[in-house]
Amino acid sequence: MTLPIVHHPAYCADLPANHRFPMDKFRAVAELIRQEGLLGDSAFFRPRPAPFEWVALAHDPAYVDQVFNARVPEKVAREIGFPMREDIALRARCATGGTVLTGYLALEHGIACNTAGGSHHARRAHGAGFCVFNDVAVAIKVLQADGAIRKALVVDLDVHQGDGTADIFQGDPDIFTFSLHSEKNYPVRKVPSHLDIGLADGTSDEVYLAVLEEVLPDLLRQGPWDIVFFNAGVDPYAGDRLGRLSLSRDGLCRRDRYVIETVRKAGVPLAGVLGGGYSTDIDELADRHVTLHRTAKAVMAEDFTMVAANEQVAG
Repeated sequence: MTLPIVHHPAYCADLPANHRFPMDKFRAVAELIRQEGLLGDSAFFRPRPAPFEWVALAHDPAYVDQVFNARVPEKVAREIGFPMREDIALRARCATGGTVLTGYLALEHGIACNTAGGSHHARRAHGAGFCVFNDVAVAIKVLQADGAIRKALVVDLDVHQGDGTADIFQGDPDIFTFSLHSEKNYPVRKVPSHLDIGLADGTSDEVYLAVLEEVLPDLLRQGPWDIVFFNAGVDPYAGDRLGRLSLSRDGLCRRDRYVIETVRKAGVPLAGVLGGGYSTDIDELADRHVTLHRTAKAVMAEDFTMVAANEQVAG
């Protein structure tokens, strides 16, 4: 069985030279996935740009209109950190449409992954922190509106607290937001998630994984959940430009495997999104990000082998 992976060429827009956001990583991630044969005999699933009606389920329609028509106020554009041109708006719409498609594919196949997404700083009123639209929030709202799901769990392991997702789902009894992050990192003013765990600077593999292993099974038992959205940001890595934690590459691999295996053993579909990761070495960064796709493919193959073996024994 092949892991469904979602990608669109518009995920990579042009930014000024030396911009802090490593936009080229999306192109590099897609190329590495191809090179490693993670698509099998399939191709990328290509999303359509999210329409206004989808995005306005999670964001103020006035802000959505500003983005769609490249009329974002300068103050908001500065807070986002991007020049708000038409191609940047298209990128945000495609990444959001990609996470919606990833959600549907996860419901169908058990696991699916985007090659973008995880824009968790975008709040209901406007974007921030390199996040134009909150793709995970939009995806959950679309799936709910279509009647495909009712209850969703967000497992956000980006190094930065998921303030935008927390803002959008405040008071929603059907959505649970969990953020495990660096306490002293951005954003300075955090919006409370349903569960926030802020870690000290320099937290390394064993402490990080122990916290995750203590919390995640209990969250899954609080369901039943129709889907889990997993923000697999790789900025907790010790060498990340904008992280303050100290996970190793092996620690990131163990983290992703633990989350994906635990969610799948609970029988819940998992939709993986890329999340944050920052480096001037785009090849290194892409290799770090593809940990999500490698691990998801491996777990999916193991699930398929186990099912086939059980069917053979039963037959």
